[in-house]
Formats: sequence, structure tokens, C-alpha cells
Amino acid sequence: MTLSRLLRSVPLPVCLLALHTALPAAGQEAVVRVEASVTEGPIQPIHAWFGYDEPNYTYMRDGSRLLAELSALSPVPVHVRAHYLLTDGDGPPTPKWGYTNVYREDPSGNPVYDWTLMDRVFDTWIQAGLKPLVEIGFMPEALSSRPHPYKHSWPQGSIASGTSYPPKDYGKWAELIYQWVRHAAGRYGEAEVRSWYWEPWNEPDIACWQGTPEEYFKLYDYTADAVKRALPGARIGGPHSTGPASE
Repeated sequence: MTLSRLLRSVPLPVCLLALHTALPAAGQEAVVRVEASVTEGPIQPIHAWFGYDEPNYTYMRDGSRLLAELSALSPVPVHVRAHYLLTDGDGPPTPKWGYTNVYREDPSGNPVYDWTLMDRVFDTWIQAGLKPLVEIGFMPEALSSRPHPYKHSWPQGSIASGTSYPPKDYGKWAELIYQWVRHAAGRYGEAEVRSWYWEPWNEPDIACWQGTPEEYFKLYDYTADAVKRALPGARIGGPHSTGPASE
């Protein structure tokens, strides 16, 4: 059997294992044997996780269609994650950017919540049979300790912007997260939301986070507490970093 035929006929994880363990030194001939008559058992899918930067594409025509197709193709629940679920903006979404406008403050500094766009994102996921991996970030403009410039300049510059800074008020941040989780539980049911995963921020070891490590630890504590108070039994993890080499 040729290598190309093997790759077409054998599941990818099996191929990767075989190649990793059987590749010869340069210049030597390789022999790969496949015992097609031997059954080892079902292959457990490990690939049903997808993510993207632009949350507003979720409910657009091609976005919602692609997400539904991914869900239909998988024998196990598909988990999905998007960045920029708490940021502000207007106009058409652009690469590596998005917004939901969930948080603003009135002239007296009181929080005002608007779940309209957030609901469109999560409604699309739930209707497609997807399971959210909810990324709790980035920072709303009215809460950012350094809000300007608010929108990043990528790809001409860094993704760091006013969305990347710690909150100016950790209490208001925690209340936003609490209200978000309660809203989700009320809209989709507590049992459903308990089946999701929650991630405080994303990759705080790079430009996504412009605070100190100590400020991130504080953000994590306030965030995790808010999620658990809003929905005991909610599953929260993280931080999701770019790799183990970061300090």
C-alpha cells in the first residue's frame, strides 16, 4: 500500500502515530503495514473545537451556515469560541475585530446592559447545536482603565488597544460578568449553561493583556467568583495561554 493510499484510508490520528513511530532515517526505505482486519475500537474525536476572532460573523449568512455544517458533520458536540464578546464598536466587522456593545454607563456612572447582539451570537450557536466555550473578554470601553485608542490597528500595528487593559473598577466588571451569566441562564436554561465552558480572558501572556500578571490574577479571581455566584456548578477554567514557555 502506498503512503498516499494509506493517508486516504486510515484515520488521521492513526496515520500520525504510525508516521511518528515508523519514519526511517533519511535515505532509508520505509515499510508501513496496516492490519485492516483487526478492530481496536471506536476512535474518539478530539477535533471538535473551533474558534475565530470575529463574533459578528456568527449570525451572518455564511457564518451561520458554516457553523451549522460543522455541527452536523460531527458525531460529538462541537465546541465553539469567539473573541471580542464584550467589546464596543459599530459598522461592518473587520478581521480580528468584533463587538456586542453589551456595556455602557449613564451620565451618573451607572451600568447599562444591552444583550441584543450577544443574544444573536449565542442564539445562532445554540440553534446549530453547538456548545459555547465562552471567552470572557475583552474590556468594554466604559470600563477600560486606558480606553484610547480603543480599536487596534492590526495588521499595520499590534492587537493591543483599549480593549486589552484591566478594568478601572473591578466591582463593575464582576457585576457585568454576573449579569451576563444570569442572563444566559435565564435565556437558555441553567442546565444548558452548566454544560458550557467559561474562560476568563484569552492569552494574557501576549498583547491581549496589557496589565501586570498580578492584575490578571485579580481579574481572574473577580471573574471566577462572579460566574460561580451567578450559576453554581458552572465550569470555568483557563487561563488559555499561547504556550508553556511564557513566564
